[in-house]
Amino acid sequence: MSRLFVPPSDAYTLTFTPKASDIDANGHVNNVVYLGWAQDLAITHWDAWTTPEERAPWSWVARRHEVDYRRELLPGEVATGYTWVGELKGPRFERYIRIDGPDGEMCAQVRTDWVLIDIAAKRPARVLPWMIERFTPKG
Repeated sequence: MSRLFVPPSDAYTLTFTPKASDIDANGHVNNVVYLGWAQDLAITHWDAWTTPEERAPWSWVARRHEVDYRRELLPGEVATGYTWVGELKGPRFERYIRIDGPDGEMCAQVRTDWVLIDIAAKRPARVLPWMIERFTPKG
């Protein structure tokens, strides 16, 4: 990835305040913390935009993560995370995540392929029309 992700106006957002354990020997948020935040964003987005009944038959698993780092996030700085979905490929949705520092500069961005799993069948399933409609960015 080399292009800077630009969140759509309806991107789901969440804020993160680094804990002391998130800070590495270099004095900034450790790179693996960003991946955890990316997962938190994806999960809370799914949970916020669906009902328990809609979620019950389905699960998502990550197939691939790509992470770019640009700006360090320092202790005491609050980050804002944005997430939205991209291209649909059968059972997979491409998900974008951008995490910005308090100055609005991108600290990290993640592109992930998530695969929809039918829990009962224990197999990948095509993403359903209602999921496409609900999660496809509008602006």
